[in-house]
Amino acid sequence: MSLHLDARQRAMLQEMGVTVWGPPEAATAAPVLPGSTAAERASPLPMAAAPTPAAPVAARPAAPAAALSAAPATAGHRNPPATAPAPAPPVAASATPALKLHPAVALYPGADPAQTPAGLGAGWLIVTESLTPADPLGGDAGRLLDNMLRAMQLHRHPRVYLAALERAAPGVDAQGGDITAALADTVAAIAPAMVLVLGHVAARAALGRTEPLGRLRAEPHQMAGCPAVVTYDPAFLLRSQDNKAAAWADLCRALATVRAASAPRAEG
Repeated sequence: MSLHLDARQRAMLQEMGVTVWGPPEAATAAPVLPGSTAAERASPLPMAAAPTPAAPVAARPAAPAAALSAAPATAGHRNPPATAPAPAPPVAASATPALKLHPAVALYPGADPAQTPAGLGAGWLIVTESLTPADPLGGDAGRLLDNMLRAMQLHRHPRVYLAALERAAPGVDAQGGDITAALADTVAAIAPAMVLVLGHVAARAALGRTEPLGRLRAEPHQMAGCPAVVTYDPAFLLRSQDNKAAAWADLCRALATVRAASAPRAEG
């Protein structure tokens, strides 16, 4: 049986000559705290120390944004999502695609001038977009163009020229807005009796206008002092057979304009 002796009781026993066995620290009673209850003072277990107020923790410096984004996410703590860069503003599309103008070439250079039918004028210039500018009468669209010109008897005229427009490949510089001026120079150099402009792309480039093709077809035009007629291009006519009659009407109007200009004027 073990006794729980305080320091006063141990001193009294020593004074009485009674030897107290056991380690002094085991026999030492727990200090009595002021305000403790009787049950707490009677308990053989030492009282738990009163909680010490936690010292204020110094605020940690904010981590750089780069460190936050690079630190791996842990359970319950996720890194803030990286802010996506603002999208670039949309680039306005050009009304006319980037084009390259090829030099005008004679389509029927072997035609005999002596056999040229009357009423075809001094010459013709055809302006059109072509997928085969090196061989403008090649391919399905080229063969249809050849048939159109033959129906007008232009294959018998040695001064029938074609200025091909080709869409520039990506990354290749194109003439852009200089197409209109370059075509005007070509018309001035050839001095044809009529300029045939085939297709919407060619009409925009040649005339510098953006109206629908139907409106451009209905109006008379001038290029460098020469009359010009706008109609459908062969590639479109291959996809839309119903417009061939309208295209033929435009060609007949061009022929009538040239014949009217070349007919001798009646003397008054």
